[in-house]
Amino acid sequence: MRAQARVRRNLVTVVTAVGAAALLLAGCAQDPAEKPDAGAPADGKGKTTLTVGVFGAFGLKEAGLYDEYMAQNPGIRIEQTSIERNENYYPQLLTHLGTGSGLADIQAVEVNNIAEITATQADKLVDLGKAPGVDKAAYLPWKWAQGTASAAKGGATVGLGTDIGPQGICYRKDLFEAAGLPTDRAAVGALWAGDWNKYLETGRAYKAKAGDGKAFVDSASGVMAAVTGGSAQRFYDEQGKVVYKTNPAVRGAFELAASFATDGLSAKLQQFTPGWDQGFANGSFATVSCPAWMLGYIQDKGGPAGKDKWDVAQAPKPSNWGGSFLVVPKAGKHAQEAAKLAAWLTAPEQQAKLFEKRGSFPSASAAYKLPSVSGAQHAYFGGAPIGEIFAKAAEGVPVTVVGPKDLVISQNLADIGMLQVDQKGRSPQEGWEAAVKAIDNALDQ
Repeated sequence: MRAQARVRRNLVTVVTAVGAAALLLAGCAQDPAEKPDAGAPADGKGKTTLTVGVFGAFGLKEAGLYDEYMAQNPGIRIEQTSIERNENYYPQLLTHLGTGSGLADIQAVEVNNIAEITATQADKLVDLGKAPGVDKAAYLPWKWAQGTASAAKGGATVGLGTDIGPQGICYRKDLFEAAGLPTDRAAVGALWAGDWNKYLETGRAYKAKAGDGKAFVDSASGVMAAVTGGSAQRFYDEQGKVVYKTNPAVRGAFELAASFATDGLSAKLQQFTPGWDQGFANGSFATVSCPAWMLGYIQDKGGPAGKDKWDVAQAPKPSNWGGSFLVVPKAGKHAQEAAKLAAWLTAPEQQAKLFEKRGSFPSASAAYKLPSVSGAQHAYFGGAPIGEIFAKAAEGVPVTVVGPKDLVISQNLADIGMLQVDQKGRSPQEGWEAAVKAIDNALDQ
């Protein structure tokens, strides 16, 4: 099964001492829940116990935020349970919300699920926009909007954003130099600034000098995801209608990405597979669309030999891939105290600490001015000013309409449609038709 659209990775060796995190890969097996463990006294006598349910190595506990909150609030004890894979975690969350039982006081929600939560579960969740200490102005407008229900559903902000995945373009300086292209990150970003078609043109110029030995991009699907990640409207319209078939932004992204395949610019790899991993180690491609969390992934797979060969530049246009939210069920035992904790965990200061310790890029724009974010650099990527690069990308992402089946649509466009063009030599039209058929079946249309 394909990797989840949101993959949590760390920016190990960031100058700000970022640590390592786990990659969440999709799977089909059931995962046992992690035993509660918050580092609090075992007896918990005289304390209010708040439970937090997450998926994977979410980072809050690992960054020491629970311990810090408990130290500041001696009457609170925090316990966390984690299910490794979101595709196992999320159905359980929906079941528990439906029955009003079995819920943690705070629950994590992945970005691909937040639209369904705001559309169908908002009445079961606390309005965190009114929680003490929450300042709407401190958050990116598009992230705030994703966690807010429509006016027809009451307009409550039921999800507070944790992290996001603003995108840059990671590139191999040695391969660019061999192809006669600039290697300075500012000059590289200028090659394609403002237009994804310029990225394609750069790929053609690269191929003319580099030959067939090293591809320009890892995959056509990666390009498509990056392009659609910067569109205000993608798969759904504001009324919740599926519109990807007729949306020129989606069809245009598909056609543009397909050109990387048909022009011989792609390494024809499927992302988050062993072959793709090996491609980083072998230097099989010169560029990859990379959100902030992918830097640690590249370092892991590229190994010591890739240090200082990779760098990161601004993407042609601001784009986002990934992110999560915290919600507080009304049926929880301590909803009021849980809302206070959720507000504290997602406040700019704590998001900056999460970035410093775990590499999760903040969704609170107020954190971008804090030294641990604004001054962050990545040693593996030639000291790239990642705080500056990804903050600029994050602030430029438009408010995007997120639909309940975004992940289903995007996965089929990539794994059914684009993969046939990239790996099997099908025409872009054939790939598009295959994807549409698969999506229609998946959505029962």
